[in-house]
Amino acid sequence: MTHEFDLLVIGAGSGGVRCARIAAGHGARVAVVESRHWGGTCVNLGCVPKKLMVQASEYGDMVEDSHAFGWSSTRGTHDWSTLIAAKDKEITRLNGIYVSMLEKAGITLLTGHARFVDAHTVRIEASPLAPDEAPRTVTAKTIVIATGSTSVRPDIPGAEFAITSDEAFHLPARPQRVVIVGSGYIGLEFAGIFAGLGSQVDLVYRQPLPLRGFDEDMRAAMAEAITVRGITQHPHTSPTRVSKEGETYTVTLDNGRTLEADCVFFATGRKPKIERLGLEHTGVTVGKHGQITVDSGSQTTEPGIYAIGDVTDRLNLTPVAIAEGHTLADRLFGTAPAREWAFDTTPKAVFFSPPLASVGLTEEEATHHGAVDIYLTRFTPMRHTLSGRKDRKTVMKLVVQQDSQKVVGAHILGDDAPEMLQGVAVAVTAGLTKQDFDRTIGIHPTSAEELVTLRTRTRETPAAAPEAP
Repeated sequence: MTHEFDLLVIGAGSGGVRCARIAAGHGARVAVVESRHWGGTCVNLGCVPKKLMVQASEYGDMVEDSHAFGWSSTRGTHDWSTLIAAKDKEITRLNGIYVSMLEKAGITLLTGHARFVDAHTVRIEASPLAPDEAPRTVTAKTIVIATGSTSVRPDIPGAEFAITSDEAFHLPARPQRVVIVGSGYIGLEFAGIFAGLGSQVDLVYRQPLPLRGFDEDMRAAMAEAITVRGITQHPHTSPTRVSKEGETYTVTLDNGRTLEADCVFFATGRKPKIERLGLEHTGVTVGKHGQITVDSGSQTTEPGIYAIGDVTDRLNLTPVAIAEGHTLADRLFGTAPAREWAFDTTPKAVFFSPPLASVGLTEEEATHHGAVDIYLTRFTPMRHTLSGRKDRKTVMKLVVQQDSQKVVGAHILGDDAPEMLQGVAVAVTAGLTKQDFDRTIGIHPTSAEELVTLRTRTRETPAAAPEAP
């Protein structure tokens, strides 16, 4: 059977666009269909606008810090509408770049909501991106699902009164009092944004410490940093109800306390975006959490249909989706061996103020492979010895496999942590040893030099007991 396209990508986010561009570069006839935003969540409602807002939230502190360095600057008031307008202008520019890249690659752009008719046929209908677009049906030999994920809300009374990250990027005004529920990436980053811009922030989360899944020392350090930022934490706590009276929202917690706010923000996770895809018309299998089931090569249970990125709920990070898309396109349409990526040492960052960055194994994870040596340091960075913010600490940790002396984990909380960690990720990916770090000369004076001057082992952690069969 002859198909209209060799490849149809559903979703024009970072992963889908990379997959389409690489496939087109190999000579494939490619189309991309997008229902809402060119560039996907990361560009429009995620990484990019969020980091711009984090940066905006830090300028007030910079003005205050400048006084210790001799500047007579005065902290003014923040104009939320100016920030949102500037952010929107930049996002519009990036939208245009994504469209331009696809068009220059010779890719057919289709706007609308895609729904499977069968394993090789997709019906495209009107969507927010193209509300007046006439429906059409297209066929493709290979289809890649790259539709990403969407925010979820807890199933409690009054959940409809809360916003999620999608709405946070377009609030007409900055709320003075915010209750944020959830202490993952999104919850912490927006807590820092609102607090830095002058809002009173309450952070509610179920765990004893924020950032479940991160190294325990770093979770504890982040909890301290959250308090230093002026945010009130409510650990071991969950909301049971949200109510509204006039313009005031009241969040009732499971410990009986209530919190009043001008805005309630749920950062309680995301789920794969598969609604209305019509997967029931294919042999694609979906897991219990709504994720599309794939093998190591991103192949679904339906031959000819693949899935990449957050919709598979594996490593839900933009660079991972890009790598998956690139690899898949090479394997499907390229002639040379597909490029290899080190997914097991994928670095990650939380853009709080100060930020946290991590690569490799946590201390607990590493003990499942044997005993480990831990190198940990905590200090006041040079800038804050003058600024007076001596409670704004930098914390660095190296996790070293005791038998091989390989550095299998590196974790940093502090100013510029993500910028430092990217280079360290190369070292961890390459399997370098603690001795390789020790023989590297540092750049002085920097915080980063601490990573190569950690000479004294903080502690030795024995191997974890084997799990019962």
